[in-house]
Amino acid sequence: MNDTTFLDTTLTIQKDYKFNYLRKDNFELLPFANVGQTYNSLSHNSKDENLLPQFGARARHYNFMEVEDIYYYEVPTPLTELFFKTVPEQGQNLDALFTVNTSERLNFMIAYKGLRSLGNYQNSLVSTGNFRFGINYRTPNGKYYVRSHFVSQDLLNRESGGLNDQALAQYLSKESEFDDRSLLEMQFENAENVLFGKRFYLNHQFYFLKAKNNQIELEHVLDFSDKKFIYRQDAASALFGDSYRASNLRDEVKLRHIDNLVKLRYQNNLLGQLAVKAGVSYYNYGYNSVVILEDQTIGNRLKGENYSFGAEYSNTFSGFEIYGDAMANLVGDFTGYYFTAGLGYNINENNALKVEINTNERKPNYNFLLNQSDYRNYNWQTDFDNQNSQNLSFKLQSKNIANITGEIARIGNYAYFAKGEDNGVKPSQSGSNVSYLKLKVKKQFDFGKFSLANTIMYQNVSEGKDVLNLPSFVTRNSFFYKDHWFQRALYLQTGFTLKYFTSYNMNGYDPVLAEFYVQNEQKLGDFPVVDFFFNAKVKQTRIFFKLEHLNELINTNNNFSAPSYPYRDFLVRFGLVWDFFL
Repeated sequence: MNDTTFLDTTLTIQKDYKFNYLRKDNFELLPFANVGQTYNSLSHNSKDENLLPQFGARARHYNFMEVEDIYYYEVPTPLTELFFKTVPEQGQNLDALFTVNTSERLNFMIAYKGLRSLGNYQNSLVSTGNFRFGINYRTPNGKYYVRSHFVSQDLLNRESGGLNDQALAQYLSKESEFDDRSLLEMQFENAENVLFGKRFYLNHQFYFLKAKNNQIELEHVLDFSDKKFIYRQDAASALFGDSYRASNLRDEVKLRHIDNLVKLRYQNNLLGQLAVKAGVSYYNYGYNSVVILEDQTIGNRLKGENYSFGAEYSNTFSGFEIYGDAMANLVGDFTGYYFTAGLGYNINENNALKVEINTNERKPNYNFLLNQSDYRNYNWQTDFDNQNSQNLSFKLQSKNIANITGEIARIGNYAYFAKGEDNGVKPSQSGSNVSYLKLKVKKQFDFGKFSLANTIMYQNVSEGKDVLNLPSFVTRNSFFYKDHWFQRALYLQTGFTLKYFTSYNMNGYDPVLAEFYVQNEQKLGDFPVVDFFFNAKVKQTRIFFKLEHLNELINTNNNFSAPSYPYRDFLVRFGLVWDFFL
């Protein structure tokens, strides 16, 4: 039921790809200039198993740790992991974790991830913190298990609105005077947004019957979450239209979400696992006051309870794995459902294939339904229809051929943000379907001590090209040398990584909402990024040294991560990941 893995201290090219702020492979993401700022997405994922709207400010959520991002441990001796990496200007990125088993059955974990980076551009400071604490316990007879965690997060970004018109011309013309990026003027220098979050999570199971061939288990999951998003600005900017006040603008929205889920599961070695489940979700999203406009009154709160019911099934036989998961809202203001089913087959020890379908219907996120702001154009209350999606995907893992993933998706009533005639970013819902295809291939070729690792992604939007903008091709290719040195005391890998994506109508970024919006006036992209890396492993320590965007030294950077937001310049960065046991 719960996936288990071992602590991996090896050094591979995948470890290099994950040595970043998110500590995840960001192949499908395009970072902004400063570490910790947001990312523009180079792909789309339509798989969804949520029944209720999600909190907005999605551009702030890339480093927001959700339930699935928290890990639990069982270690024979105390373990400490330290992650450190330099940042562009005045700051550092640190992630420290300590975990200990006080007994064979009880484990504690405490961790903190912090970042502070001034950045090279004016008013681009980022300051974030992610605190985690977790426990993992089981009783002596193995009939009761509990996993629980608490997280507290604050993600602050100073906002500038991007380059102003004059600075944009200076950046595009590659004037050497402005190689010092702090000289480029921004739209404003007096704003910031911040996402706060706290969550208490409890997952515990009790086995009524735990025999060799039959098990009956009751599981309860509690997720108690608070989120708050604030946009504040010292003085209003004409970039966002008229405002209700000239100074000290402050938009603040909160969400309290309490989710209780109960599962009754029966497991049989022949029949597999069958579970029935029921849930109740309480939500309270909104603001402190009502906004009265000339033609509309904007309410201040979406509040209520939803009751849901569903089932799960999984089984394995003769090399096949089948699974299914479905749930639907039965009572409450929000209707919706999801259904996921898959079939996996281990062809042989070198090849495995999995096919999955997913369908979902739910309301768009909360900030599509209700938003208030000190900017006149950013106030709305809508009655959007449920967005629905159908997704068919497959995954082939083959040591002989390649690792190939693909999906075909169709989305109805697709909700998105776009600029209106008044220059304000507003929510919209497409009246026609959106359909797209995504195919990704990963393959590494080894030639003795040299390797070539390749990841190539192809995408095609066949319907809805005006509301879903994606590059047709994204590629990443790493050529590197690897070997043991100093009588195998040190293992190293060094080489170059090239990343490239074709030009497309890249989404714009709106700091008031902390959301990306669709724009079809400006094509960006079509530029290569070459990194040089020298990585080494000594015992349990992995050391990383990188020259990011090395080709910028040959051809001065004037590329973008979003319209008016410059892409990252050449950087020298280093860091380490150190795992040590007491």
